[in-house]
Amino acid sequence: MKDKRVDAYIAKSAEFAKPILTHLRELVHRACPEVEEKIKWGFPNFDYKGVMCNMAAFKQHCAFGFWKASLLNDPKGILATVDQNSMGHFDRITSLKDLPSDKILLGFIKQAVELNERKIKRPVRVTPKGLKTIDTPDYLAKALRKDKTSAEIFENFAYSHRKEYIQWFEEAKTEETRNKRIAQAIEWISEGKGRNWKYEKKSRNGKS
Repeated sequence: MKDKRVDAYIAKSAEFAKPILTHLRELVHRACPEVEEKIKWGFPNFDYKGVMCNMAAFKQHCAFGFWKASLLNDPKGILATVDQNSMGHFDRITSLKDLPSDKILLGFIKQAVELNERKIKRPVRVTPKGLKTIDTPDYLAKALRKDKTSAEIFENFAYSHRKEYIQWFEEAKTEETRNKRIAQAIEWISEGKGRNWKYEKKSRNGKS
């Protein structure tokens, strides 16, 4: 079942993203004709007897991910994310060429369908003793509540990425400076970027 809100989401996305999102959407429906589309956290989700997968478009890349990725059979490690700052399981998708073959994608989607049919749940993550955690300041939590997409991405960031952002805010000498940093951070977070994404990008390109 298609949702007009997803049509609108694709229509307002950047030109490079439209064919990517359209193709991914078609593959999901081909693998699971009974799939139901929904908008959750500000981007398209595909449900079939529970959450199955989702896709999103940002300014310069797209993302596609599976809710139960850890349970999918992936002997070649295709779902292993190299870019830890990216959302989804195929790193930053900038064109159809960045995606695996239709056969591979359909295989993953069908596996996701089967997991939901069998009512297999994602394993519960138990926090290991001594694992580092960091509390989200009230002022940041308030800002994130206004942007569900950024809130979801920030929640799934690694401890180090959350810490880098929070330290940046805490180091601000005035409330005005802090608010400016938060506004900039929300934009970066919504694109799946860590606080030091510019530096990390240069490092990956072999620049100092």
